Amino acid sequence: MMETRNVIGLTTLGILLCLVVQPVFAWSLFERYQPQVLVSDAYIELRTGPGRGFPIFYVAGQGDEITILKRKTDWFKVRTPRDKEGWVHLSEMQHTLDLEGEVINFGELDQGDFSHRRWEMGFNGGDFGGANSLTAYVGFALTPNITFQLEGTQILGEFSDGVMASANILMYPFPKWRLSPYFTIGTGIITTKPHSTIVQAEDRDDEIAHAGIGANLYLSDRFMLRMEYKRHTVFTSREDNEEINQWKAGFSIFF
Repeated sequence: MMETRNVIGLTTLGILLCLVVQPVFAWSLFERYQPQVLVSDAYIELRTGPGRGFPIFYVAGQGDEITILKRKTDWFKVRTPRDKEGWVHLSEMQHTLDLEGEVINFGELDQGDFSHRRWEMGFNGGDFGGANSLTAYVGFALTPNITFQLEGTQILGEFSDGVMASANILMYPFPKWRLSPYFTIGTGIITTKPHSTIVQAEDRDDEIAHAGIGANLYLSDRFMLRMEYKRHTVFTSREDNEEINQWKAGFSIFF
């Protein structure tokens, strides 16, 4: 019971960390393309940071061409013709035009933006062969359909605990779908630490490989619910290998 509460608590902490770091690490797609827009209102105000608590230090006037550098939630980092760089709120950016004089629809992020991601990160909890597990991971998108992912898992069992580290490849056949399935394969190392008994058992380090399936359910902005099943093969020093099922669910963000 205590181990279950620990896993629930750590999973909750992981979710809260996602909420905290998302504004910091949410790199925008504008950073790659840096489009230019025209100020169509009388002026827009540039702040020193992405929030209304930051002071206004410069005002760009009507007709100025500004370059969009990046986006963090509803704030845009821009550069003016005089090389002033600052942050402008979405409500003011909606009063700009493209270079052909057309209105720009900045809108909200949706599940289609996942196909343009660079990074994914998240936390989840679940069951690893009857033991509680907590996993943290970070992934880098090689293409819209393929992600390379590093993953670390803490395993809390009745008779032993463990730590597992793995490198994985995730394949997304339909990255723009709201419920986006994926397939995963990978390999790594698992360390098993038996609990103290009358006869002290030695810690074990074994190689491990897996194949699995999962799905991301887009929630809002950059947040997704992730559900995953893996079938692990532990290559032990004994003659017989171990087959372990893992089920887990949690939250992730992309940026």
